[in-house]
Amino acid sequence: MGWIFLIVAGAFEVVGVTGLNKVLKYNNIRSYLILFIGFILSFSFLSLAMETLPMGLSYAVWTGIGTIGGAIVGMLFYGEPKDWKRLVFIGMILSAVVGLKLSS
Repeated sequence: MGWIFLIVAGAFEVVGVTGLNKVLKYNNIRSYLILFIGFILSFSFLSLAMETLPMGLSYAVWTGIGTIGGAIVGMLFYGEPKDWKRLVFIGMILSAVVGLKLSS
């Protein structure tokens, strides 16, 4: 169950980061709600995951999911570059996260 909590925590981190981007662009109450709710849920699920998973592993996977998710959301919705080098490095982060899962 810890891995499911960790994946959900990473997904909500992406929601929080998206809210942060919206706050910087629009500065309205909806953006702040997305920001705060995303991060509150992210940290809540991260703490649940850490009840059964080691701290170092949990934090590494959580930040990896957030990094990959944030980069993909940026490319799909905010016009960030989609060059091959960026995609290769996102793939490297993903392979590291999978490697951590397989080794634990």
